[in-house]
Amino acid sequence: MKRLSFATQLVLLWLLVAVVCSVLAGVIWLLIQSDQSRQVSLASQQSASACEHVASRYSLSAQLNTDPNNVDLMHAVLDAVLVQVPTVEGGFWNSRAAVRSGSVPGAASSTDHNGFASASATNPNGFLAYSFPTYQGSGVKRDIPEAETPLILRALGRASAAHAPVSDSVRAGQGATVVSACAVSGVTGLYAWTLTRAQAPLGPYGQILISSLAVVLGGILVVAVVLGLALRRWKNNLLQLERGLAPQPDTSSTIRLPLPGEPDLDKIAHAFNTYVAHSESLQQRAVALGDQLMQAERFASLGRLAAQVAHEIRNPLGAVRLKIENAIASDGSRQRDSLMSVLVQVERIETQVSSLLALTRPVTVSRKATDVGDWLEKTVSAHDEQAASKNIDLSVDLEALQSDIQEPGSCCANIDPAQMARAVDNLVLNAIRHAPRDGKVVVEARRIVTPEGASLRLAVIDNGPGVPAADRERIFEPFVTGRPDGSGLGLAVAREVATAHGGRAYVADSEHGTCFVIDIPWHTYS
Repeated sequence: MKRLSFATQLVLLWLLVAVVCSVLAGVIWLLIQSDQSRQVSLASQQSASACEHVASRYSLSAQLNTDPNNVDLMHAVLDAVLVQVPTVEGGFWNSRAAVRSGSVPGAASSTDHNGFASASATNPNGFLAYSFPTYQGSGVKRDIPEAETPLILRALGRASAAHAPVSDSVRAGQGATVVSACAVSGVTGLYAWTLTRAQAPLGPYGQILISSLAVVLGGILVVAVVLGLALRRWKNNLLQLERGLAPQPDTSSTIRLPLPGEPDLDKIAHAFNTYVAHSESLQQRAVALGDQLMQAERFASLGRLAAQVAHEIRNPLGAVRLKIENAIASDGSRQRDSLMSVLVQVERIETQVSSLLALTRPVTVSRKATDVGDWLEKTVSAHDEQAASKNIDLSVDLEALQSDIQEPGSCCANIDPAQMARAVDNLVLNAIRHAPRDGKVVVEARRIVTPEGASLRLAVIDNGPGVPAADRERIFEPFVTGRPDGSGLGLAVAREVATAHGGRAYVADSEHGTCFVIDIPWHTYS
């Protein structure tokens, strides 16, 4: 399984932090909403229960009193009941007094001689009594809260219109104000009401908890932003390193990574630069050692070459010396034979020196359009006399070449005919020398087409003893020969010519005899 990149992992981590922040904010919001609803519900139950308790207690007490609207009795009942219910305040309200004052539109109007007019004059909203015995202040509170008066009147109006207990509430900030209103049994138009305030969500320490959670969310958000900025900076630094490692147009210049300014990445860049510097030092040492090795190999090659040249020339010179001594000590006819033998040995030395000079000179190719068939027949025909001296059948086979050439006149290749003639001459002479008397030497030519391109293949085949597989590469080296009178330079010259044409010379497999092959690209003349 392919692992994610470090940058991708950081992106996923940042997204995870963002998701956690969103989920946590949603959970807090749901928690606040659900707890606020629960607090309002509990406050409504508490207020309704207190209102019913006040109404029933006053109803029982009013039966023993001749004045059903006794304000002192109302205060006594309120104090006795509400002192047992902390944070709950309440009072009594008369709907008739409120109708006369216009506080309850649509309610029926009537005349009463039990003091309603005076009560209405005292409190035009119809309130008769009020008490908050658990008020955290200086004693029992008796003045009706003005801010909540509209809510209280709204609940009392709904209870008066519905003739049933009513609870009403209004949210204020993190809490809520709950009012309950209920009729007092046995006293017409008299209603009890209670008011309480729902606690803030999550209890008395809810605001602190919410503030703390908000701080935590803010911190997580800051961490996410910082992480995002760090991720962006990290990616930019990685891109800077990647650009520094990209291949340069100038291949001679060495790579040096700039320091990104990130401590961890600076260590990597510094380590890489140190490694490059060490590699450059090793490369310079390797080049110096390579030069020394090439020089040593050159001297060794010169030593081997000098030994081979000395060996090849010493034998003819020894024979020349012997023949000259014999000529001095002999008569006229023997002197002539000795001098002829000396001439042969001198020619042999000249052949060695000429071949050596030809090998040491660089092969310069001068291409021109050449009809391969005509050129090959003329080159091979120059050796007819030498082949006839050994009764060897020397022939040129062009059938394969003519069958490979489909277009008329397209058998012209772009080669150097003179240099290629040198190579073919050496191969043909080598075949004639190794072929047995009454043997056979065939020179074949054909055009080979491969996916890489076309090539000209020349093969010189003889029915001689063949070349062992272990010696097939070695025989192309200078001074390596299988004949006592050979120079060992002909095959080396053939390989040099083939290489100069962009091809190669080699010994191919053959069931009988030897097959030398020159394979060079077929360049069509244009």
